[in-house]
Formats: sequence, C-alpha cells, structure tokens
Amino acid sequence: MSETHPAQEPIYVPHAEFRAGLPAGQFRLIVNPERASKYVKHRLMLTALILPIVGAGIGMAWYGYPWIGLVMVLLGVVAHRIVGRQAPKILLHMAVRDAKVYHEAIDFEILEVQRAR
Repeated sequence: MSETHPAQEPIYVPHAEFRAGLPAGQFRLIVNPERASKYVKHRLMLTALILPIVGAGIGMAWYGYPWIGLVMVLLGVVAHRIVGRQAPKILLHMAVRDAKVYHEAIDFEILEVQRAR
C-alpha cells in the first residue's frame, strides 16, 4: 500500500533561521531553474560584463588577431552559458549570504522553502 502525501505549502522562514537550518537539513528547497537563470544573470549584470569581452574579441579579429578574437568571443559565450546552467546553485549561495537576495527570490517565486520531513 502506498501512502500519498499532500503537497506541502511554502512557508515563510526568516533569513537567520534559513541560514541556521539549511546546513542541518531542516528545509526542502524548490528552485525554478528558468527564473533563477534570469534573476542571477540580471543580479550579476552578466550581459554588461560579457558584452565588452565579446565586442573586444570581434574587434581583435577584425584588427588582424583572429585567434585571440575567437578565444575572447568563445570565452564570453561559454561563461554566459555556464552561469545560466549553474544559476540555481549560484542563487542558493547568494540567498544564504544575503537577506535581500533571499527575500527577492521568495517574492519573485524563484525559491520555495518547505519544512523537511
């Protein structure tokens, strides 16, 4: 016989309790990866950081250094994709250290906190 458990509702947990209880395994976290990716890229101003690298790479290629330019363009594209894929982990790291990020993640429905069973 299987016992079905109703879905738990997200609860409000103060940041200090979240920081203390997360390493102890008191909470179950649900992270929306798509929203986390958008939030982390925006919060880190990733586009503003990567655009000059890609632009400089294109300039280097036009100026006569195609291999250096190619490396810079690839570096920018790969960095953007890596941050996008690792966004849930980055968000969790940021939320543990900064209460503002934690509250924004909950308010924007990127992060849900539930009590562990």
